[in-house]
Amino acid sequence: MNKAFFSQLEHLYTTLKLEDEQKPNRLDRWRNLEPQSALLISMLIRGQQTKALLEIGTSNGYSTLWFADALKSTGGHLTTIEIEPQRTQLAQASLEKFGFLAHTTCLTIDAQEFLQHAEPKYDLIFLDAERAFYKNYWPDLRRLLIRTKGAVLVVDNVISHASEVLEFIQLIRKDDQMLLTTVDVGAGLLWVACV
Repeated sequence: MNKAFFSQLEHLYTTLKLEDEQKPNRLDRWRNLEPQSALLISMLIRGQQTKALLEIGTSNGYSTLWFADALKSTGGHLTTIEIEPQRTQLAQASLEKFGFLAHTTCLTIDAQEFLQHAEPKYDLIFLDAERAFYKNYWPDLRRLLIRTKGAVLVVDNVISHASEVLEFIQLIRKDDQMLLTTVDVGAGLLWVACV
């Protein structure tokens, strides 16, 4: 474990959180994944020996750094998508600074468009985007999960924004081929896998 790297991540999180506190408009904020959640997912990546991870919602790349570090140890690759070009560029700069560009593909694209054409190759999918669109994403997320043995979907903010993801979670619950549970860490993580 690289203590210097994790110390830099801790400093970065604190800095970005202070920035968010100064922004009244939610959409202008970074809205980063909490460190406890990032650590848990990075442990999953290492334990599962993830080879292909899809992150939907790059933001400034804070969570991307956690995932790229874990994937470096598994020999895996991260594809991260973001709709805002400036955020993609910021994430790429951070990845370059820490030496993770070789393990990462950063795309500026609408999630719906990407998912419709995505190949079922991801061992792990992390969803942290605009929650209003999650129900629209589900048919393609489901296709990716079903066609990739052992694949897991992790969704952030399911406790902190429970009302906004309620219908999405109910949709998954109705699916007999899916198992799901909520992990009470950070803002709440939903874990979904095929039966």
